[in-house]
Amino acid sequence: MHRRLGLLPATLLLAVLLPACEGSTGPGSGKTPEALRALPRALTTGERQTIASSNDFAFGLLRETASREAQPNVFLSPLSASMALGMTMNGARGETLDGMRSALGFGPRPLEELDASYQTLLDLLRGVDPSVEIRIANSVWAKQGFPFEASFQSTVARYFDAEVATVDFGAPATLGTINGWVKRGTNGRIETILESIPSDAVMYLINAVYFKGSWRERFDPKATRDAPFTAADGSVRTVKMMHRVGGGRFFQAPGVRGVELPYGRDAFVMDVVLPDAGASLASLVARLDAATWDGWLGQAHDAELDLSLPRFRAEQRFELNRPLIALGMGLAFTPDAADFTGLSPAGRSLYISAVTQKTFVDVNEEGTEAAAATSVGISVTSAPQTVSFVVDRPFLVAIRERLSGAILFLGAIGAP
Repeated sequence: MHRRLGLLPATLLLAVLLPACEGSTGPGSGKTPEALRALPRALTTGERQTIASSNDFAFGLLRETASREAQPNVFLSPLSASMALGMTMNGARGETLDGMRSALGFGPRPLEELDASYQTLLDLLRGVDPSVEIRIANSVWAKQGFPFEASFQSTVARYFDAEVATVDFGAPATLGTINGWVKRGTNGRIETILESIPSDAVMYLINAVYFKGSWRERFDPKATRDAPFTAADGSVRTVKMMHRVGGGRFFQAPGVRGVELPYGRDAFVMDVVLPDAGASLASLVARLDAATWDGWLGQAHDAELDLSLPRFRAEQRFELNRPLIALGMGLAFTPDAADFTGLSPAGRSLYISAVTQKTFVDVNEEGTEAAAATSVGISVTSAPQTVSFVVDRPFLVAIRERLSGAILFLGAIGAP
């Protein structure tokens, strides 16, 4: 069985600016596209609940991952993880389904409602900003000869636009086929998601996302200078510090200050949150939740920003089993206890063996490029003002669709 739908066109939850930064501004661009002020239609109650749940999951995933990582920078795509696990959830039953649904922030909402909310929200966001292109793709790779439920495959194809393929996991070419799909889906930024295919693997559910957006007001490369940055471990290093004076949004709340920097027509933005001097980024991440986040953003107002922001680039790989187990998804990872009978008649012998995510981000004077791929492996067991904002110490960063609030990427940058 092989169903090819390919990459979703136009715009969705991660961004790729159309060629050569169409509709962006900056030194010599000569134009500023009209800003978007509202979504083309009101969000449904289900869509609002899905966004709120996904944002809760985003902060939980960052908290649990950052607390387990020794590296100073953690840049994730909660959206990519949620999409891959959302597909997988359609094969879960009983307490396994309950745990996955809870960990993703959805509570007891019916699967049919969640699937429909994923689908309609993605359709809505896909066309929100014609100056920004978003790619998102889903795929399911099933082991040839293993029994799978046809209803599961049709569900993920319908609601997640997933390409479903049955392949020979023992063939040497299969690994290259799957990794090639990921490479195309991330515009070459993530070349592989699988290092090998173990003998007990029976299915991979994979999401790939790619974002590239130009700032609504770019940084002038001539203004970039070497500058000191105090890293999370207290060491001082030299970074390439970009600088611009121009529009944006600013907020201040107890313990933090933040700015919101728009891309394209101002639907997609980057948020940069700086803890107060002397406060640690780790403690901020440990206590951050969706309610706190919404409170910060609710105080944002237009401002003239005198902004200094380091260029940064990162390529990372994360094994998300332990963070997801900590969020309540443990049963799905437990051999001989997980229930994936919605996936296969042999579902009592199936479990999630590995959830792997790779990410890429490059923030520079022109804009931002970001990509992520997440693999779920199934195995068998047996207000105008001038604000000075210098980002010279660890900071939180997010990329989101501003009008709906959906978070696409979320990271803690301790040493750019």
